[in-house]
Amino acid sequence: LTALPAAAPASAATLNLLIWEAYINEEILADFTGETGIEVRQTFYDSGDARDEILSDPNSNVDVVVTNENGAKLYGNRGIIMALDRKNVPALADYAESWTKRCGGYGVPYLWGTMGILYRSDAITTPPSSWADIMKPAESLRGHIAMYDDHAEAFVAPLVLLGKSVNANDNETLKAAFELMKAQRPYVLTYDYVVTSIQSADKGPKIYMALGYSGDQYTLNGKVGAPGLWRYVVPREGTLSWLDCITVSERSQNRDLALKLVDYISNARNGARNAIKLNMPTASTAALALLPEDVRSDPEIYAAPEILAKSQLQEELTVQSVQARRRIISSLAQLSDAR
Repeated sequence: LTALPAAAPASAATLNLLIWEAYINEEILADFTGETGIEVRQTFYDSGDARDEILSDPNSNVDVVVTNENGAKLYGNRGIIMALDRKNVPALADYAESWTKRCGGYGVPYLWGTMGILYRSDAITTPPSSWADIMKPAESLRGHIAMYDDHAEAFVAPLVLLGKSVNANDNETLKAAFELMKAQRPYVLTYDYVVTSIQSADKGPKIYMALGYSGDQYTLNGKVGAPGLWRYVVPREGTLSWLDCITVSERSQNRDLALKLVDYISNARNGARNAIKLNMPTASTAALALLPEDVRSDPEIYAAPEILAKSQLQEELTVQSVQARRRIISSLAQLSDAR
């Protein structure tokens, strides 16, 4: 995580974009700079908790941020990010209401997908098919699994395996999830996000299986320089269906320019370019129409209806639940580091 400077506001010719690593087609940003003269600086986060910590800091110098749908609504209601509509972001006209309402009126739907299991096909020859494959792993995977230290996503696997809601708030359910996570801990090499940990010379080569997002397999293959090595599956029990929204900070000193960048990224042409480059699904109806048929019909990119039918959407958690979840994942990560 690179901390954003909290000193003087960025100049009028610079915008600060807070985003996941490898989560935008770099050519789009280069073209935006070429057309407008406005430089875009990216700062990467590798968990929702890290992103939220930056957004909660009144001194952080953020102009545009990609956040999940819950974050868009939460920070919008707190006055931290701006309300967006077709007047200040014309590209919103290309998005169906079923998508835009999930950003709560505070963002443009960016990319969407599912959570599942990533696996290295040379080390795991039988593809995983259940959350039990990662939560109750084979002995051969001891010390070869990468999990995730985010308070929401880290609980998707154990909660779905238990037949519970991914948005569970009650202590009894969270305790049952903790027991599964604690039993899994000896098999976990790291609780760092796999896109981050795969780049570690010490950890990367040892990771055979990981919790991750659809689309991460392409990023991992790019990082290791081996197309097709990493693959992705959604377990049969179901999963989380997520949506990210691109938003504008209310604290930005360059809000008009930030709105211009969001509109540029979100228009049909660039939405399609982004989806093709990242191998991820776009929520823009106009951008979708520009994609080749083989992309639109690729099940690794656009999840099959039967998978989406068993997927759950994220809901806002109670403060007590967030605190309990953070304590659990923090204790597991600390035990892993000590080991």
